[in-house]
Amino acid sequence: MPIKEFTDTETRVNFKFHPDKKTTLVLAPFSGGQGKSGVEDGPEHMLKAGLQKELELLGWDVAISEPLKDLDLDKEKKNAKDVFGKCKRPALVSDSAQKIYKGVREAIQNKTLPLTIGGDHSIGIGTLAGSLAENPETCVLWIDAHADINTPSTTDSGNLHGCPVSFVMGLDRAAWPPQFSWLDSVTTLHPSKIAYIGLRDVDVGERKILRDHGIAAFSMYHVDKYGIAKVVEMALAKVNPSGTNPVHVSYDVDAIDPLYTPATGTPVRGGLTLREGLFIVEAVAETGNLSALDVVETNPALALQDTHALDTVSAGCAIARCALGETLL
Repeated sequence: MPIKEFTDTETRVNFKFHPDKKTTLVLAPFSGGQGKSGVEDGPEHMLKAGLQKELELLGWDVAISEPLKDLDLDKEKKNAKDVFGKCKRPALVSDSAQKIYKGVREAIQNKTLPLTIGGDHSIGIGTLAGSLAENPETCVLWIDAHADINTPSTTDSGNLHGCPVSFVMGLDRAAWPPQFSWLDSVTTLHPSKIAYIGLRDVDVGERKILRDHGIAAFSMYHVDKYGIAKVVEMALAKVNPSGTNPVHVSYDVDAIDPLYTPATGTPVRGGLTLREGLFIVEAVAETGNLSALDVVETNPALALQDTHALDTVSAGCAIARCALGETLL
């Protein structure tokens, strides 16, 4: 039998929710959810590394959306009055998240897959809310060293990049800063619809939330015990037992060990290998159910040497490519 020739634009993956292979890069250059500058430069570095061209070579029609284009981030971060209880910059985080929410919704309404590039993980408030508003059955895989499910009551730092999941789930509503009231009109994320992979730094208050709500959480202990393939299988079975619902993957590059992704804001040793990290999104892509992707927390300014920035940006781009169908063979 003759071997069929194929081009780089052909992949083995069929995307059920985006069969036309159209994606929108939703740029989210935002650092207001935490105190370290530089993470707002992540999107620019990933674009300069060739992400758009790489996705086009995989056969995707790529559009770009900039919902934060008019945001004066430096000015807004200096607003000393933007505090509510322990929460730092709630007005800035909420306003930016709402803009990203609208950008993600518009991308989905245009029948494109929103690929949001951050920015710190507080942007997940907007990205998940956008997915849920368009399809309430959306399931979530949160790939991260951290659970990011602190509430305004449990957070010690007050940094809202550690709280996005709690806002989208509607937890501790009475303690919310008033700026987040816009979320009241958005479908909340049910605890059975989210699973974590790669956890290894979880606050005491977060552990209680995870246990009280029965949220599927797979730490590095589980990866070591079962292997990454089994962990992904178990996570998907928990959140999407029918195998028919859309899956939103929100991926913090600090889920991968800092040996491979050193230029990130809150690195924790003992994480996923680069191959394990890429396997997660390869496996999700293989299901055909990927509906949205976030790649966040790439911070070139924290690189101690040039190779650190290059390695981290390259890993972020690789996560996006593998999620959108790149395979080894």
